[in-house]
Amino acid sequence: MAESSFDVVSSVDLQEVKNAVAQAMKEIVTRFDLKGSRSDVALEGEGLELTSSDEFKLKAVRDVLEGRLVKRNVPLKALSFGTIEKAFGGTVRQKVALQKGIPSDKAREIVKVIKGTKLKLQASIQGDQVRVSGKNKDDLQSVIRLLKETDLGIDMQFTNFR
Repeated sequence: MAESSFDVVSSVDLQEVKNAVAQAMKEIVTRFDLKGSRSDVALEGEGLELTSSDEFKLKAVRDVLEGRLVKRNVPLKALSFGTIEKAFGGTVRQKVALQKGIPSDKAREIVKVIKGTKLKLQASIQGDQVRVSGKNKDDLQSVIRLLKETDLGIDMQFTNFR
């Protein structure tokens, strides 16, 4: 019987993030409570930057952005919000990092969960993803179900099922 495997990865679709940012900016410009507040959402490389005139308005900008991301099927677990800091001209800003790949500590946690099932599977960390392999496809599917139910604090996708 041939060896079957799948990869556990974590990534976001940058095109969907760009579309969500564009939609959020359209809403921010037209919203009554944010008019004239110099609020902005900018995509910068592998992250976002939110700016506004005060923390209350920044929270409103964040809510608008999160709503647009959810509508475009971008998981909010893939975002990690930084601290709110003072910026130039009396404004405040917040950096948002987009998750790219599985961090090594979370990858070790995934391997530990898989080993705890006592199924005849091998889990190996390969860079920023985890490869799970075994002879029984039903075992692989049960591990996928288990990982979906387990909250590890990151967004996971399951690819290359063969």
